[in-house]
Amino acid sequence: MAMGKRERQVQQAMWVEAQRLAKGPSHPFYGRLNEILGQHGFDDFAEAACRPFYAERMGRPSLPPGVYFRLLLIGYFEGIESERGIAWRVADSIGLRDFLGSTLADPTPDHSTISRTRRLIDLTTHQEVFTWVLAVLAKEKLVRGETLGIDATTLEANAALRSIVRRDSGESYEAFLTRLAQASGIATPTREDLARLDRDRSGKGSNKDWEHPHDPDARITKMKDGRTHLAHKAEHAVDLETGAIVAVTVQPADRGDTASIEETVQEAMDVLADVLEDEEAAAQLDGELLSEIVGDKGYHSNAVLTSYEALGIRSYISEPKRGRRRWRGKAKQRHATYANRRRVRGERGKRLLRRRGEIIERSFAHCYETGAMRRAHLRGRENIAKRVLVHAAACNLGLVMRKCLGCGTPRGLQGAARRVSAALHEGLARIDALGRALLTLRPHAFLCRVIGWPHLPSPAAA
Repeated sequence: MAMGKRERQVQQAMWVEAQRLAKGPSHPFYGRLNEILGQHGFDDFAEAACRPFYAERMGRPSLPPGVYFRLLLIGYFEGIESERGIAWRVADSIGLRDFLGSTLADPTPDHSTISRTRRLIDLTTHQEVFTWVLAVLAKEKLVRGETLGIDATTLEANAALRSIVRRDSGESYEAFLTRLAQASGIATPTREDLARLDRDRSGKGSNKDWEHPHDPDARITKMKDGRTHLAHKAEHAVDLETGAIVAVTVQPADRGDTASIEETVQEAMDVLADVLEDEEAAAQLDGELLSEIVGDKGYHSNAVLTSYEALGIRSYISEPKRGRRRWRGKAKQRHATYANRRRVRGERGKRLLRRRGEIIERSFAHCYETGAMRRAHLRGRENIAKRVLVHAAACNLGLVMRKCLGCGTPRGLQGAARRVSAALHEGLARIDALGRALLTLRPHAFLCRVIGWPHLPSPAAA
């Protein structure tokens, strides 16, 4: 076969017939996902929910709500962190064009169109989409809502720590240090002088004094790896029986766990109440909704335990070592703390705590590690919450896909094909090895080896 050569200059045709356009094979994962969304009427729901944000007659060419939310789902399934990256990926993939319902002749959405649509559609509508997906999980019997695990993680903000300014005067950090150095007697301080002055100063990273001028919602906090960054806090409420994310909130990173759990649990109660409004989904939720809360020792406090005991919710929250405590005048707090302690020390409590560590960390890994949301590319807590909500909804849809296809992501489906091929080759190799053994061994020795009996002498030898 002769080697072909690439033409350096190609004159493109002015008109191309639609039938002559190249058509690539659609991805089986996204094809099945489109079937599930169409089966439950996702596009009709999204268009009805987003109708107030679109003009009836006038306006620029818009992005349909179903396409917009599918673009954010692609961000999770493909592990793309930014809206610009999503736009590039869609423009480059024939399979993703098919998932969005676009042909090769149709222009793909630009990143500015995606960001503008996100700004126009409010946070409540994104929350409704998340609730709709949870109702789909309830119809598929993939959510119970009885035992919820609570935990939080930090998301690095799209803001540099060196750009923070004073809340009262707007003075930059370097200008503030220079003024302190001049007040201490250094007329023209160098960088070494400023670093020496700042090294021993206490309370230098207080969120009460400093903020970022372009992202005031970001907070100075220490990340899990020990570094200090501007960050946000994402908190999940996860069904410990199925792994479905029931609620997700984005809160200030410096807010303590005992203060943030109230908002997350309230959000979970509201979402489950909305799911119950769907008769088909409510018929599958046969258990007692939100009867148990499981958390680590960061959520342990008298106020938290007392409030959930008053609501009839059993708590399984690890208790930190605080030494001997005094309960004079605190009968309710003592009763709630001792009841929680008994439950945590029981076999069921230990099992739930182990389950919490496994399931919730898995949701963090899916949403923020492989889902590429550990570092936010948006600014403002509301914008980040919109993206995180759709990310969590995509993670829940992955549970439905895992039930249908055995894999929850497109990459997992590719890996499953390789695993099936490897298992088939291994099975054929075992059959070949057994056939060779049958030809070389005596019949009674072969049977002894197969059934695991000790090797016995042949009848002739006996």
